[in-house]
Amino acid sequence: MAHFPARVFSGVQPTGNLHLGNYLGAIVKFVELQRTHECIYCVVDLHAITLPQKPAELKASIREVTAAFIAAGIDPRAHIVFNQSQVAEHAELAWVFNCVARIGWLNRMTQFKEKAGKDKENASVGLYAYPCLMAADILVYRATHVPVGEDQKQHLELSRDIAQKFNLDFSESIAACGHGDAFFPLPEPLIQGPATRVMSLRDGSKKMSKSDPSDYSRINLSDDAETIAQKVRKAKTDPEPLPSEVEGLARRPEAENLVGIFAALNGETKQGVLKSFGGAQFSAFKSAFVDLAVAKLGPIGNEMKRLNADPAYIDNVLRDGADRARGIAQKNMAAVKDILGFVR
Repeated sequence: MAHFPARVFSGVQPTGNLHLGNYLGAIVKFVELQRTHECIYCVVDLHAITLPQKPAELKASIREVTAAFIAAGIDPRAHIVFNQSQVAEHAELAWVFNCVARIGWLNRMTQFKEKAGKDKENASVGLYAYPCLMAADILVYRATHVPVGEDQKQHLELSRDIAQKFNLDFSESIAACGHGDAFFPLPEPLIQGPATRVMSLRDGSKKMSKSDPSDYSRINLSDDAETIAQKVRKAKTDPEPLPSEVEGLARRPEAENLVGIFAALNGETKQGVLKSFGGAQFSAFKSAFVDLAVAKLGPIGNEMKRLNADPAYIDNVLRDGADRARGIAQKNMAAVKDILGFVR
């Protein structure tokens, strides 16, 4: 069986307003993986245009996500940070995968149904074929591990199916080209950050989202210390004191959410938080929460502000990352063309 060197790939859409959910659900894990893996982190702007975008806002969002990566601790010199549209091989391999994937596979993708809604006849072909581009994003680097959230697990399974079908369909050519018994790895999912599901600060039954009309429903990574403190103080709670055991959080969604966020920010378990605050009123807990959130997130917001004021630096980071990413992608895409029988 072919052996593939460990390589991590993951991407974040440049849709603006990265928030605490993105940080705890993904970016914390991205930072941590740098210590043990070769990492490629991508701002997936080709995916962004599957839904309508305003060009000026898209450009600003690409830079803002890049700033958030760097401010949170991703090192663009030791690893690769770039935006997807600068490396044409993503789109090139996506077309190959459009010809490998089956219509029935894509019809099973639940996220298309959710995003297209009732008017799916008016959805773009790009939105429908999005999972093939995601597979290409990962496999153009022959990445072996992908930090992935709940909402993308099905797409990663599809990436594995596409890789497997390509390896089987072209097994003789893969061997003849000197690549052994498989060209693409079957990428493994990595559980994301310490809090994989961060809920709204205004409604503990809804996921924290940038599309929520209330800015008080989320802590944005770009928020300053005063704004963070204000949002924590205004976060919805219930009238009961905090319980002493995790079981006591059942049917108390706001309490469970705040305890979970505190635990994730402080690198401890929910039980550990309740050991310190069980029996306390929310006022005392929120006071400690404000201190913790400002200490952890305030510096990220400050650094993002500094980086966003220097777009030339961010553009250089993306250009350098794209150059290095392209070096890997071009080599792998050339091998794919040989396997397929293209003349080049």
